[in-house]
Amino acid sequence: METKRIAVIAGDGIGPEVVTEGIKVMNRAAQIDGTIQFEYTYFPWGCEYYTKHGKMLPDEGLEQLQVFDAIYLGAVGFPGVPDYISLRELLLVIRKKFDQYVNIRPVKLLKGIESPLRHGTEQTIDMLVIRENSEGEYAGVGEWLEKGTPQEKVLQTGVFTRKGVERIIRYAFEEARRQGGKSVTSISKANALNYSMVFWDEVFEEVSQEYPDISTHSYLVDAAAMFMVMDPGRFEIVVTSNLFGDILTDLGAAIAGGMGIAAGANVNPERLYPSMFEPIHGSAPDIAGQGIANPLAAIWSVSQMFDFFERPEMGAHILTTIEKLLAEKTTLTPDFGGHATTEAVGMRLVELL
Repeated sequence: METKRIAVIAGDGIGPEVVTEGIKVMNRAAQIDGTIQFEYTYFPWGCEYYTKHGKMLPDEGLEQLQVFDAIYLGAVGFPGVPDYISLRELLLVIRKKFDQYVNIRPVKLLKGIESPLRHGTEQTIDMLVIRENSEGEYAGVGEWLEKGTPQEKVLQTGVFTRKGVERIIRYAFEEARRQGGKSVTSISKANALNYSMVFWDEVFEEVSQEYPDISTHSYLVDAAAMFMVMDPGRFEIVVTSNLFGDILTDLGAAIAGGMGIAAGANVNPERLYPSMFEPIHGSAPDIAGQGIANPLAAIWSVSQMFDFFERPEMGAHILTTIEKLLAEKTTLTPDFGGHATTEAVGMRLVELL
């Protein structure tokens, strides 16, 4: 029996509610699998911690996290704490410190969900977005000059290294091969960003030469956004930069049924540091504490965790079970037109597993 140590940062708003149900599913799935078990350590970090201590996590927080196999995150963000604080001082710190340079976001229309696109089907909406997660536009480099004067100006610098760009593009090609030779589409904006995105396109072309068996496409980000709505079936494996990936995956969540079903993984493929798994819907303070938050995104991220721990059969089983629950249409939260509670959805999923 293999034991995996999980650091749980339930966080703010609906985070603790959805994480509770995700852990129920994790434990039941581990029992069924029979070869893995989990040990959890909970950390009370987030915006509430910030209001008391002036920081999102303690100074020794990253050192404490480093000993774990994975991090399970609920959500961060709450009124009164600026979003740039909750993002930069917790999420981005963890991603950078633990070199979680691969962000994996499935954009897949599950059975039982209706897409807002008239032509959206399970066959046409089924892509995997591989987002560079450690540098690019979110590198945090820049200057604020002559603040408070009429000449005030700010500089936000994107950082693109050959190591960073090459490894994320190569990861996308390897994933395409792993999935049986799917196509890889690069998304950039080289016509306007004449340094960073021209560099990105050149590296994509170089790396693609190593994978002659994989077909490739390259789109400008504005065109890609249009195609995701008009013709999503053209995308299989998508690779893009930090900023463009952040925006396009939310569009992807919308065409695949909404943020309540959107999961994400922040992965260090070399496993030198813990990877982090999370729903990406945010803390939703307007419904926090009401017991009506949709836990399916948090549970889908559990499926991703089983994939990461080399139990892809169980990862797939969890996803299929989510589809069974959706097809029943009897235990759904209000965002999916139902009247069930967060807890009821988690309990029904455990039953169906």
